[in-house]
Amino acid sequence: MATWDDVRRIALALPETTERPTYDSAPAWRVKDKAFAWERPLRRADLEALGDSAPTGPVLGVRVPDLGAKEALLAETGGPCFTTPHFDGYPSVLVRLDRVDAAALEELLTEAWLDRAPKRLAERFLEERK
Repeated sequence: MATWDDVRRIALALPETTERPTYDSAPAWRVKDKAFAWERPLRRADLEALGDSAPTGPVLGVRVPDLGAKEALLAETGGPCFTTPHFDGYPSVLVRLDRVDAAALEELLTEAWLDRAPKRLAERFLEERK
């Protein structure tokens, strides 16, 4: 089970990442001022749409490269990723922190960061990881 401390540690280890609150004061992580992950408490409309399947634990919003990647993450039965109608047509998923381990969280955050980082920064990061 991942925690907000894990999210913060992993996100801030990625190059040129900053933490800055969203408009509603929730933590968000950005690269070159583009958000790639954010705390996303469920709102009333989300709870109504999800009904009994609404998670009660902490929820992280994560950017994904495209809608195909989103569908692939959502297809994992019992997985940590889910969505709400608010995110229909938008390349992001919601992640139940209580259902994701640190390794999977790191992969999700790194992929989100790569999607939002400037091309040269992302290329340099990938080259240094080889």
